[in-house]
Amino acid sequence: MDRFEAMRTLLAAVDGGSLSAASRSLNSPLPTVSRRVSDLEAHLGAQLLVRTSRKLILTEAGEAFVTATRRVLDDLADAERAASGEYRVPRGELMVTAPIMFGKLHVAPIVHAFLAAYPDVTVRLVLSDSTVDLAEAHVDVAIRAGQLPDSDLVARKLGEIRWVVCASPDYLARRGAIEVPEDLANHDCIAFEGSHSTRTWRIGAGVTARRVEIVPRFSVNTADAIIDAAAAGVGVARIMSYQASAAVNEGRLVPLFTGLGCEPVPIHLVHRRQRSQPLKLRAFLDFVAPRLQQVLGEVAGCFG
Repeated sequence: MDRFEAMRTLLAAVDGGSLSAASRSLNSPLPTVSRRVSDLEAHLGAQLLVRTSRKLILTEAGEAFVTATRRVLDDLADAERAASGEYRVPRGELMVTAPIMFGKLHVAPIVHAFLAAYPDVTVRLVLSDSTVDLAEAHVDVAIRAGQLPDSDLVARKLGEIRWVVCASPDYLARRGAIEVPEDLANHDCIAFEGSHSTRTWRIGAGVTARRVEIVPRFSVNTADAIIDAAAAGVGVARIMSYQASAAVNEGRLVPLFTGLGCEPVPIHLVHRRQRSQPLKLRAFLDFVAPRLQQVLGEVAGCFG
């Protein structure tokens, strides 16, 4: 039995929630995966997993062993990186996650420039609006929007974004000026339709913030479709400042209620704390952070 292979298989099963998930992630036949876990349990003389029809459940011994296994495999990976020269020059693969539209608009172009500057580093950029567990998903760096929970992760603040309300010049010419949030009751609105659909818009900041109920004329489930609809004159949209900045700069959208302000939403670069930080990670952080800070400063400038 290859103990390291068996340990990696066990972690894949635990992280994936099933032996079938481990089989897919490791590209290994299901009987092979099952045998590796069984052989490991036989070697240890302890049951690590309880297999049910719906999921895997770690036993007490399994929980302790998985914790130790993660530490051992992390140490092994660290030793392999050192031996391969990853701590002497930036080299190897980085896995990076970011919110979908922020990543598409602002992170991906910076990653392209990073790859040109560091030819021995490869990057897997995963765009997702879900919060990914960095350890379980083997993520090196995450760009996150919003307040961060307490954790042992290292965070570097890059700047802030805000919710903004916008409409096209054509829409405002046809329907008239919108002076105060309460005027939205008499206007066509564009709503986000998704897992957290909302019909209440919070406008302003602090104690002067107002909550306005809207009746959407049009609903759609992606931010870029909302921007396109607003620019086409369909109605009024509430979107993130970084999503609207290009259209505002081009004159396709006009920000409303700018005098009321808005609660800031922080953007952070987040990564795990490591005893020895690989040069590829340090190079990425040093390359990306000032460029994203500049981007967020330019976005803020669009809205005063």
